Amino acid sequence: MKKTKFTETQIVKALKEAESGRSVADISRELGIHTQTFYNWKKKYSGMDGEHLKRLKELEEENRKLKHMYAEVSLDNRMLKDVLSKKW
Repeated sequence: MKKTKFTETQIVKALKEAESGRSVADISRELGIHTQTFYNWKKKYSGMDGEHLKRLKELEEENRKLKHMYAEVSLDNRMLKDVLSKKW
């Protein structure tokens, strides 16, 4: 997944500007992004404030760690099954 050069707080600030009546085209031009990128941000971050963003980051980090742990356990399990299935 491509990393964005904007922080979540910058994204939320841009979304709030649009809610206050500023045009999406102007905001996108100022930030140097495509309007579709702005709408993708809106779909992902609309209605969030600082506390919600912090919780989202924590959950994403926890999810990443759990996926890593699952991959390790799955690999260990596969290796054990291979060893047990061998006929010595």
